[in-house]
Amino acid sequence: MKLGQWIGLIALLLSLYILWQIKGVLLLMFAAIVLATTLNRLAQRFQRSGMKRGFGVLLAVAIFFAGVVGFFWLIVPSFVQQFQELTYRVPQGIQRFNSWLLHLKTLVPPQMIPYIPDINSLIQQAQPLINRVLGSSFAFVSTSLEVVLKTLLVLVLTGMLLANPLAYRKVFVRMFPSFYRRRVDGILDQCEVSLGGWITGAFIAMCVVGLMSVTGLSILSVKAALALGVLAGFLNLIPNLGPTLSVVPAMAIALLDAPWKCLAVLILYFIIQQAESNFITPIVMAHQVSLLPAVTLISQLFFVTFFGFLGLFLALPLTVVAKIWLQEVLIHDVLDQWGSHHPNETELVVVPESPPLDENWTAETPINNQERLTKDTSDQEN
Repeated sequence: MKLGQWIGLIALLLSLYILWQIKGVLLLMFAAIVLATTLNRLAQRFQRSGMKRGFGVLLAVAIFFAGVVGFFWLIVPSFVQQFQELTYRVPQGIQRFNSWLLHLKTLVPPQMIPYIPDINSLIQQAQPLINRVLGSSFAFVSTSLEVVLKTLLVLVLTGMLLANPLAYRKVFVRMFPSFYRRRVDGILDQCEVSLGGWITGAFIAMCVVGLMSVTGLSILSVKAALALGVLAGFLNLIPNLGPTLSVVPAMAIALLDAPWKCLAVLILYFIIQQAESNFITPIVMAHQVSLLPAVTLISQLFFVTFFGFLGLFLALPLTVVAKIWLQEVLIHDVLDQWGSHHPNETELVVVPESPPLDENWTAETPINNQERLTKDTSDQEN
């Protein structure tokens, strides 16, 4: 390899290393981009109805904050009250279970008594797990300030991107060679459309799952049915794992009334999950986002391994964007063109020179950046 190639390789490896070190910041930036895209599409809907952009943006932001406040207003008070009652009833349940075991020992033959578990031994065996859970809780509380700061950072970045999205888009496009900038602009358009489709489909599925959960829990007379239904709809944004996480608090609160309700809630959430995965999501996402189920699950495992909970939450939009870039850049522009020259024909690729990106350049510039003219050599000879 020549000296210039070595320098280029070292620069590439160094850039990848730096990007890996700041992966947390990049993930927060992507979260801000997704949120800004969502609010921007909502503001554009208001603009199409005749409203000015400034008022449309303010209205979209107001709706977002109203939704966040309403979510916590529904979830937090109900859950605090129910889980306080749960912590009060759990010791009573343990004591009742211990009395039932003692009564059972008086009914079974003496040779079966050693096989009946002792509640004290069960508590001792579960003590390491309890300590681990408590330790994780304390660690969670200790990092709450970091979570708040990251949330504020995402909100501030979202506001900046939403105020003037074309300026930041122009800066990103300038990072590519001049002959490829129109192509990058077209890819960004596809990413925006796909993200908007995912947001629309996910919102519809979230509302349907939340409504089904509230209805089913109300029929079962489970306390805090509205809060549990809203939580189930919100966690439905996390495919595969979200419904599993949402069933735990619902079963715990149902256990306060009767054990059979706990089993009924489990069956209810299983039915809702089957309906969502087999009917709701295929219908809603059919014209929005096309991702194979295995790809979705693998992306979740990948992003949660390297980026934690936020990576799990953003796994699907990250996968949607990564799919477009791989499909358009790697497959379409590189692999599909590799070896496309045939022995009996020549291919002439004419790439018109792109004008410099000055202050008057906008993202609405046409993306047709190349024209192909193929001539057969036999025609040339004639």
